[in-house]
Amino acid sequence: MRISAASDAPLIGGPAGADVARFLADWLALAGRRPGPEMRLGIAVSGGTDSLALLLLARAAFPDAVAAATVDHGLRPESAQEAAFVGSVCARIGVPHTILPPRPAMLAGGNLQDRARAMRYRCLGDWAVAVGAPWVAVAHQQDDVAETFLLRARRGAGLGGLAAMLPRRPLGKGKTAPLLMRPLLGWTRAELAAQVAAAGIEAVEDPSNLHPRFDRSRMRRLLGETPELPPARLALAAANLRDAEAALAWAAEREWAARVEADSGQVVLDLAELPHELRRRLVARALRTVAEAPPPRGSGLDRLIAAVDAGQVATLAGVVVRPGPRWRFAPAPPHRSP
Repeated sequence: MRISAASDAPLIGGPAGADVARFLADWLALAGRRPGPEMRLGIAVSGGTDSLALLLLARAAFPDAVAAATVDHGLRPESAQEAAFVGSVCARIGVPHTILPPRPAMLAGGNLQDRARAMRYRCLGDWAVAVGAPWVAVAHQQDDVAETFLLRARRGAGLGGLAAMLPRRPLGKGKTAPLLMRPLLGWTRAELAAQVAAAGIEAVEDPSNLHPRFDRSRMRRLLGETPELPPARLALAAANLRDAEAALAWAAEREWAARVEADSGQVVLDLAELPHELRRRLVARALRTVAEAPPPRGSGLDRLIAAVDAGQVATLAGVVVRPGPRWRFAPAPPHRSP
């Protein structure tokens, strides 16, 4: 980690009082309490407009309780310079700043953007523990929710995929893991840009945000050019689906407790008279319980259910499922070498 030094540059002006009060109300609704010197609020700052606005608002609301971090992914030549730029902004407003270096081993294989996101959250979680911050706030906002909704709808996502991103979730495992917080989900990109402009800061612009080869960039352009797709309404739809997702998760938890028997690494599950979506969720949980790993979603899970409904023995994710009045889930026997 590298911590930025102080700067002799003039201090940056803070947000307007009404904006600070709005941010404070959003934060308290999400976290239930204020951060303080002994319980700091970590802010993830990339140097883009949204994260700089989050930094300015949090600093104004909690002047003695904010620490910032920038993850240098090492994927672009400019990344080190951008991280140093964030450090200079933080020095001018009196916020300690840490640059988190890349972890190349975590970027190998698979979708690079997904890997980079996972690395970023892992780095931020470790940093939060080190500085004693129970929260790490990120700058996802209303337009991000609308873009994600369209991206996932285009791919035929189900309820869980279309639901708005969680406003808070654990950033790691265990009861003491820091919480990832999203206090700006009710703010628009334009409102956040106004905060940065008023402070006289020129934000970093990631060229991938505008490149047409990236799906999200195309969705962003589509929303900007199509009045019939207002981001606020799309974000509202995603929020409504998040509520529906929470209700289904609650119902699935209740049905699991009433319908499952688990013993010696096996699960017996009664799925009688349940709606399809609840059956899918209980089957996925049974697979996860036996295999101790997330099962495949989507078509693989649906094919398994259809096969067992037809009276066939089926295997998925290392679990064999046998039909009957109650389905039986057990570890699949190991493959024998020929």
